[in-house]
Amino acid sequence: MAGSGTDHAPAPSFNPWTAAYEYAVDAWQRGVLYADVMRQRGNQYHAHMAKRAPNVLSMESELVLDGRELPRPVNYGLLRIKPPAGVETDPIKRPFLVVDPRAGHGPGIGGFKPESEIGVALRAGHPCYFATFLPQPMPTQTVEDVMMAEARFLEEIIALHPDAEGKPVVVANCQAGWQIMMTAAIRPELFGPIIVAGAPLSYWAGWRGMNPMRYAGGLLGGSWLTAMTSDLGNGKFDGAWLVQNFENLNPANTLWSKQYNLYSKVDTEAGRYLSFEKWWGGHVFLNGPEIQYIVDNLFVGNRLATAGLVTSDGIRIDLRNIRSPIVVFCSKGDNITPPPQALGWIPDLYQNEAEVLAHGQTIVYAVHESIGHLGIFVSGSVARKEHQEFTSNIDMIDVLPPGIYQAEIADKTPDTPNADLAFGNYVLSFEQRSLDDVRAIVDRKEEDDRRFAAVARISDINLGIYRSFVQPWVQALATPQSAEWMQRLHPLRLPYELISDRNPLIAPIAQAAEQVRENRQQASPANPFLMAQEMFSNMIETSLNIWQDLRDSADERAFMGIYGSPLVQDLAGLGAQSGPPRKHPGVSPEHRRFMEERAAELRSLMQEGGLRVAAIRMLLYVSGAEGGLDERSFALIRKMRAEADNALTLQQFKNVTRDQALMMTLDSAAAIQAMPRLLEESSAAEIRHTLNAMKGVLEAAEPLSDAALESLAEMERIFESAERRAQKREQAQTPAASPKRLRVAAAKHEAPATSATPARQVKDLVEAAADVPAKTAKPHPAAARKAEAGKPAAKAAAKAPSKRAARKPSSRQPAKVKTS
Repeated sequence: MAGSGTDHAPAPSFNPWTAAYEYAVDAWQRGVLYADVMRQRGNQYHAHMAKRAPNVLSMESELVLDGRELPRPVNYGLLRIKPPAGVETDPIKRPFLVVDPRAGHGPGIGGFKPESEIGVALRAGHPCYFATFLPQPMPTQTVEDVMMAEARFLEEIIALHPDAEGKPVVVANCQAGWQIMMTAAIRPELFGPIIVAGAPLSYWAGWRGMNPMRYAGGLLGGSWLTAMTSDLGNGKFDGAWLVQNFENLNPANTLWSKQYNLYSKVDTEAGRYLSFEKWWGGHVFLNGPEIQYIVDNLFVGNRLATAGLVTSDGIRIDLRNIRSPIVVFCSKGDNITPPPQALGWIPDLYQNEAEVLAHGQTIVYAVHESIGHLGIFVSGSVARKEHQEFTSNIDMIDVLPPGIYQAEIADKTPDTPNADLAFGNYVLSFEQRSLDDVRAIVDRKEEDDRRFAAVARISDINLGIYRSFVQPWVQALATPQSAEWMQRLHPLRLPYELISDRNPLIAPIAQAAEQVRENRQQASPANPFLMAQEMFSNMIETSLNIWQDLRDSADERAFMGIYGSPLVQDLAGLGAQSGPPRKHPGVSPEHRRFMEERAAELRSLMQEGGLRVAAIRMLLYVSGAEGGLDERSFALIRKMRAEADNALTLQQFKNVTRDQALMMTLDSAAAIQAMPRLLEESSAAEIRHTLNAMKGVLEAAEPLSDAALESLAEMERIFESAERRAQKREQAQTPAASPKRLRVAAAKHEAPATSATPARQVKDLVEAAADVPAKTAKPHPAAARKAEAGKPAAKAAAKAPSKRAARKPSSRQPAKVKTS
């Protein structure tokens, strides 16, 4: 029975003819609107590529340094990002530099949305810079030239921020990751923490049955095809071919899902689709020598992960030379850069944790469970969670002692202890990990390494044959005109070129689409034909996924069979070698000698440093037993540093922490036994105050483990014994002190220490930290004048030596410690 009221929507008609008519009108209108979106995409492409320096940044920017004017010119430029309305940056905070990959697409994905890597850093008050690039490379530029340009950019950023507390943070996306890591290996003094997001560094690594892209080099016979493509392009490599490789990974999305999603939701999806296509279709070019270096040494040769690259002036590129913390962010859902490729360089370079400590390297990794490759850079949920946590705790990361850590990000709940100390909606912690934990993720197989080593050898053979017998003919036939037509007719670029207002057959679609919008009639969601459409789409998508699985499985079996053949490996020259196909890079004699001298120096300083060093050793000792650290503990240290009159700078704190961590690693027992000597010169009140403060820091996070509680009890005994000795010294040194006066003095010293339980002391510290007013970021006058005038940084720094002391306490970004 139908009601007579008007509070119920009429039920959809189940008359098949009515439903068919309703669906037909809707489908036809969606088709017109879909065609109009394609027309707009073509117009957008032509307008975007007509720009002198196209990018897809969502924020305004200004050019600071043009790489084309450098002694070794490159097509890169350094941009300063202008904060959007309502956002202010503080020059005292360390700047951020975001570097996008030049892997076929244009620049800007790191600042594609307001909720992006750049957007998160700006809202946190950090000055932000972006390394952009032009579509066409400079005629003579090489990979090394780009590395030198990036180093020059960092020098400029450091000069523009002489008062910043810490070196610039560098965020490198995808293929920019290996580029930045190579630069940091030869110029480590320029870098603060490095965040590599979805960046492949160990190209042979991967999980069987899941990561087929690593087999492409072997199945194509090596890098000779790259050389021929560059020759056909008249010396330039079209980045659209790299993009096509990404497209081929997921045929269901490329051939159907992406376009069907637009067609089925064309009324609401057009804006998002067009904004993404603006970046996806903005293909760029590389010089032939550039792409050949990348393919030969990285994609096929995999020489970066084993320190096998040497610059043209003879400098070995060894990632173990990097002194800044390295944050590796990857995802299990990323089929382009899976976790084994992002983390494989760690077990490739290091045989055990002792080598990591000996090189003073701090490595933090975070593995997302599901996000895809592009989602690492453009997903709003990732920006609000992972990138926000890394950014807000970047100073904490910078002072982590050497070792391997895994970043864990937990939701903040009403039950979270001391939740006020954690920024945002999450709590970031760092759990100590061993090299075996990383090896379990990488899952390296030596028999697969032999296969990839055979590919590298055969690639060199095929490339040599091509260069000797084929390349001269190809280069003779290629002309600038033929290269241009080859580029314009590329399968990925052709739809952008043809479907636009430049085509007289396409231009009338705009008027038809406008009429459709004025008379739009959408079908009911319950329309049976619309439901059949969804079922048909799911069938096509499933079929393409099945075909992808069959194709990838066949490729893997072919690769394993061909390059696993003893005959093929013998022909590649591997049969004459014994041992693993990739030798572990040894530690240089110079580094061994340096570490021996450094160890002797640290042993001689074991009993020096006083109360401050004793406090840091206590933190390292207890946190080492706990096996992790938490941003809430760091928040309390930040507050203590902000309130202290004689607080160490961030770099000084980092140096002391790393020295003490190395001492604890060299001889933990001797370091602990020396603590009473460190406390001898301090008063009883100072010792008690330091003990309570450090207990508050250690207990600020979750309840301590049994091992940590045992270590804390040991530290309490050392500090309390030192306190009693100090009290005796003070009593002996007090002249003519009456028993009553001594009791009063003792009460004054003891009252603060005994008037509250440790739990209450932690609560007081939490409340005090929560009451610290947030700093209002204001442009630093000296730095602003320096940026405008462009004067040398040394002069600006020399003119303001006392400004650091005049800062607000809350502007400090102190550090938190933990040892391995």
